Amino acid sequence: MTRRLGDYFVPKEEIPARVYLAVSILAGVFVIGLWCLLTYAGLVRDDFLPPPHRVIATAGKLINDGSLLKHTLASVTVILVGFILSSLVAVPIGIISGSFRVVEAFVEPIVNFTRYLPVSALIPLLILWVGIGMEEKIAVIIIGTFFQQILMVSDVSAQVPKDLLDASYTLGASRRQVITRVLLPAVLPGVIDTLRVTMGLAWTYLVVAELVGAFQGLGYLIMSSMRGLATDIIFVAIITIGLLGLFFDQLFKLLRRLVVPWATVR
Repeated sequence: MTRRLGDYFVPKEEIPARVYLAVSILAGVFVIGLWCLLTYAGLVRDDFLPPPHRVIATAGKLINDGSLLKHTLASVTVILVGFILSSLVAVPIGIISGSFRVVEAFVEPIVNFTRYLPVSALIPLLILWVGIGMEEKIAVIIIGTFFQQILMVSDVSAQVPKDLLDASYTLGASRRQVITRVLLPAVLPGVIDTLRVTMGLAWTYLVVAELVGAFQGLGYLIMSSMRGLATDIIFVAIITIGLLGLFFDQLFKLLRRLVVPWATVR
């Protein structure tokens, strides 16, 4: 049966996979087409917005000499180490905080105060405490994501219906069984969604993390290219970050489907 255009704008209504894919491709074509229009039509100067062919040529040059791979691996290492260390501590604290009011009373004031502090303002202290090596960059990623993760996971845990836990007690479950077999499975989908969102935050702090004392990394590549107005290199680094972010985003989507298939909406 042929569907009308208006049928695709019904709230919460599923659309065919081929339509979803076609619209996603159309969005990419639109962005690239607008980029081509602005550059090849001379509407924007090349030193402000380089044309696509120049960016592609620069990317090829950076790939051939190995520098793009070197900077990418350095940034991915910082992101993964900082993100994993942050998640290993923040997720349990968030679950406990959202489940036990006494813990929430202790954790929430600290989290709400700290998460509003600009990470860039803490860089001088981090340099004094841990130096200007990789440890400082990892610390920036941890601080940028840790408190956001606690708050978001705590909200996920707090939203688990108390009736669900009470029903488990009524059926004879112990407190340990309620926590391990009811509470944790209930919060797991939200935890994965939180990790997916905060991974995006980690990438936004990349340039901040590699702002001081860095000699490699995509953030360093952007900052060093800015001084020479090498906008083509800046675009290569930005596009690389975007592609890496897209990869990790899809990875978390896949993880959600595999780990919590009962909670997968699409």
